[in-house]
Amino acid sequence: MRLLVVEDETVMAAGLRSGLEAEGFTVDVAADGIDGLWLAGEHSYDAIVLDLMLPGLDGHSVCRELRAAQNWTPVLVLTARDDERDEVGALDIGADDYLTKPFSYAVLLARLRSLLRRGATERPAVLEAGDLRLDPATKQVWRGANEVALTARELALLEFLLRRRGQVVSKRQVLDHVWGEDFEGDPNIVEVYVRHLRNKLDRPFDRETIRTVRGAGYRVEPDAE
Repeated sequence: MRLLVVEDETVMAAGLRSGLEAEGFTVDVAADGIDGLWLAGEHSYDAIVLDLMLPGLDGHSVCRELRAAQNWTPVLVLTARDDERDEVGALDIGADDYLTKPFSYAVLLARLRSLLRRGATERPAVLEAGDLRLDPATKQVWRGANEVALTARELALLEFLLRRRGQVVSKRQVLDHVWGEDFEGDPNIVEVYVRHLRNKLDRPFDRETIRTVRGAGYRVEPDAE
């Protein structure tokens, strides 16, 4: 397994390389964000260990650029920052895990093994279908350049559908995931909210992104225009 460590503290970088190589990993090290981003684009890595406080380009920017380029290599953020806002920010822009310094080396290895088992699967920070975009972190939705205001329930329904774009989801699945398995109201509430979304996101823009599959449920067209 080949790892990239992006860490500007020389002693820490050397310690990580030595320890990880002793565990059988092949390790490349970058001392700043610019070199780290370049190496991640030039080579295929199984995981990236990324510091946040980097010269040249900070860790948040490196991770954001990787995901924007559709590079889905698992990223473990390793940093001295213990502010929960830093952790939330890193995870929201596409990092897969977050570990603060000082850390247990055994925990670091366990988390890396977990990421390696998961692999480099697509997990964009912003969900898209054609020119429809949803940012789950900021709760913002756009149709093209137009931002569209949605209620909390409409956002939850749209996120559920976008995360399964191209797939047919049943009314029962929607109820279980958006309203909860203990929901005892009228199941036709799903049709009502799908209609709300169409009225806000499809019809005003002459789109048909959310489609009804008769007898089966609903499907978001991945590239509907």
